Amino acid sequence: MRIAEVVRNTHETQIRIKVNLDGTGQRKLSTGISFFDHMLDQVACHSLLDLEVDAVGDLHIDDHHTVEDIGITLGQAVSKAISDRKGIRRYGYAYVLLDEALSRVVIDFSGRPGLDFHIPFTRARVGNFDVDLTSEFFRGFVNHASVTLHIDNLRGMNAHHQIETIFKAFGRALRMAIESDERLVGQIPSTKGTLL
Repeated sequence: MRIAEVVRNTHETQIRIKVNLDGTGQRKLSTGISFFDHMLDQVACHSLLDLEVDAVGDLHIDDHHTVEDIGITLGQAVSKAISDRKGIRRYGYAYVLLDEALSRVVIDFSGRPGLDFHIPFTRARVGNFDVDLTSEFFRGFVNHASVTLHIDNLRGMNAHHQIETIFKAFGRALRMAIESDERLVGQIPSTKGTLL
């Protein structure tokens, strides 16, 4: 089983994340940010990762440090669980819609961190959640999972729907990329011979 647990403690946040890449989508989420819990719930559901997130952050300042540091820690946990990346599909993609919103996410476990992020948000906040934190989460993830990630909201009028389609598509793309490919058992899916 590809399982990892990472604990990250700073003066701003205390975070513990556990992932099972071969899970069934079980999740226990506690970030102190209700909307963000809802988005992480989408990731676990659609990736079929078993995901535990326990986070305490300086929410009296704002949500930024908590959201970003969860992205960092989740990236570290996924990278640790996937190890040398042998036998994985490497690439994953998904289109997800929700009512009027449609998003596309493409991921490559390339070993090269990179985020290409295009979301024309229709408002600045969803409830108390600052929509700018969406990119901060994904930037933290890509930098510490060493993946290239392209995120495009192709259309949408409702910011909640825009963000939710992104997180669902991310979960679906992640699931595809980390799946074992029976034709690649023990092999690195790269002509370079490494994805690290």
